[in-house]
Amino acid sequence: MVNISEQLSENTDYIQGLFKNAMDFILREFKIDGISAALLAIEGLVNKQQIMLGVLNPIMRAAVLQTDGKAKMTYIQHNVLGAVDQIELHTVDDIVSRLMNGFSILLVDGCSYGLAFGTQGFEKRSVSEPDSEVMQRGSREGFVETYIINMSMVRRRMKTPALKFEPIVIGEESRTPAALCYLDTIVDPDILAEVKKRLKSCNLKDVLAAGYLTSYLERPSIFESVGLTERPDTLCGKLHEGRIGILIDGTPTAVYVPYLFVENFQTVDDYANRPFYATFIRWLKYIAFFLAIFLPGIYVGVATHNPELLPETLLLKVAEAESQTPFPVMLEAILLYFMYELMREAGLRVPKSLSGSVSIVGGLVIGETAVSAGLVSAPSLVVIAMTVITGYVIPKLYEQMAVLRLVFIVVGGIWGVWGILVGLTFIIFNLCGKSSFKVPFMAPVAPFRLHAMRDVAIRAGWKRLAAKNNPVQNMPGAGKGEKRF
Repeated sequence: MVNISEQLSENTDYIQGLFKNAMDFILREFKIDGISAALLAIEGLVNKQQIMLGVLNPIMRAAVLQTDGKAKMTYIQHNVLGAVDQIELHTVDDIVSRLMNGFSILLVDGCSYGLAFGTQGFEKRSVSEPDSEVMQRGSREGFVETYIINMSMVRRRMKTPALKFEPIVIGEESRTPAALCYLDTIVDPDILAEVKKRLKSCNLKDVLAAGYLTSYLERPSIFESVGLTERPDTLCGKLHEGRIGILIDGTPTAVYVPYLFVENFQTVDDYANRPFYATFIRWLKYIAFFLAIFLPGIYVGVATHNPELLPETLLLKVAEAESQTPFPVMLEAILLYFMYELMREAGLRVPKSLSGSVSIVGGLVIGETAVSAGLVSAPSLVVIAMTVITGYVIPKLYEQMAVLRLVFIVVGGIWGVWGILVGLTFIIFNLCGKSSFKVPFMAPVAPFRLHAMRDVAIRAGWKRLAAKNNPVQNMPGAGKGEKRF
């Protein structure tokens, strides 16, 4: 760590060496009543008009009569630019960090510290509703790529001094600023300390998205134990439950922990709709989750190994359809599934103007043609199509369902329905043995507590929810030893 020298030329030469061949680095040298000074900034990250009107013009017009650099800097700091947002800097690392965050830096010959001015002026995306979490009755605001704006959206919804934002820097080279947010009256200090410990262990060169951090905050598993959201109202609700949020500069996605399995089926709309309808939708999601994973595997297993489980009429129709195709049922299901996934990926990657054409051509033309040509059977096409549609009901679990769906197609084709039951048992044991920062991942289902099911099996009314609003660390089974981390 290099301290700022009293010799201005040493400071500017050293900093210019760091920014060699960087055409966006700005260094303007001038004099303040005969004393040399320099202003540093990064093109595109600062507001030039604000620098001219708020920093340079007041300095050049002021009568700074002090004879040495340090006295001049002190006079400027307190008398000339006292109303400007400013921070004292004592090391070159501090200067570089502030430059990268849109500050302009003033250095004066004979002074061993610099002043950073808050003159940020980089382009920002306006606040809009996130496409990945569209709600019918919730807020229309979503996080943006500037974490300071995201902090303000959270603060505006939680007007309490208990809401804390702790600054952190992640990424050895990107030096990405971020903020830990929590309610200090509710949060578990042990969980907070563990989150800080894991973030300090992050040895990534750069952090360009929220997904970079998830592997440091959870143990390897197919099911995520770290929550992600682009909605400030969702994050505020999680903070009220004792969770810890992480806002990262450069990404509109906030991270929060601990994260429970049941949260995959909960949305902001659940709490805006009437309880009976929210309960109905929630059970619809539970059923969709089961169908999205197991339906194609069960179909393949029954058609291949356990046809006695089908009603006679349905069995005859399936047998007739499959007898006219050249592939086994398992291979047929895999090919159809790959076709749908390819169409989905193509729809995501092509320009929006063409995504509709990809869906129509893929879904209608190719599917209908494949059945007419006898390459695949109509029952298989219906099963795979229904499976894909049910997977869209729970977008938070789409990645997990996509992989498990393929696994159970293979399991059903080799071992039949009984193999699927064994696989289901394995998944249940895996979920029940998983935890997220001392909180059981399947809480409050396992360990089971009837009184805690008011927001799982049903969505109770707000009177009941508000009366029993317990933080997440009070979930049944939470805090059972260090292994729970």
